[in-house]
Amino acid sequence: MVTDPIADYLTRVRNALKARYRVVDIPASNLKKRMTEILYDNGYILKYKFEDTPDKQGKIRIALKYDPVTQSPVIRKLQRVSRPGLRKYTNVDALPRVLNGLGIAIISTSKGLLSDKEARQENVGGEVLCYIY
Repeated sequence: MVTDPIADYLTRVRNALKARYRVVDIPASNLKKRMTEILYDNGYILKYKFEDTPDKQGKIRIALKYDPVTQSPVIRKLQRVSRPGLRKYTNVDALPRVLNGLGIAIISTSKGLLSDKEARQENVGGEVLCYIY
């Protein structure tokens, strides 16, 4: 049993990048699906597919993205910010800028999961889940 599914998601992707895997499978949930869509929209992963499994949970298959010349991963770091023992909330005026705008922060808002840029456009704050750069 996983007590922190977001940390599990980030750890699976981080481990797959270190092992130079091209594809990683992750147990699905609506939260993880939306995180995957945000990563894809911001160009951090190549593609993704939501698949059904016999146990009805489903899985997310993510194709990781690497630099074509240097073969280094596009995702340099995945950092969990808010965790079950210490939640981090922020309002729209104090939304974090990751690497001065080069990275993204994933924010859980009242309008769903958004990147920090989308949250600024929607003028909402929320719980800062993770930083990706």
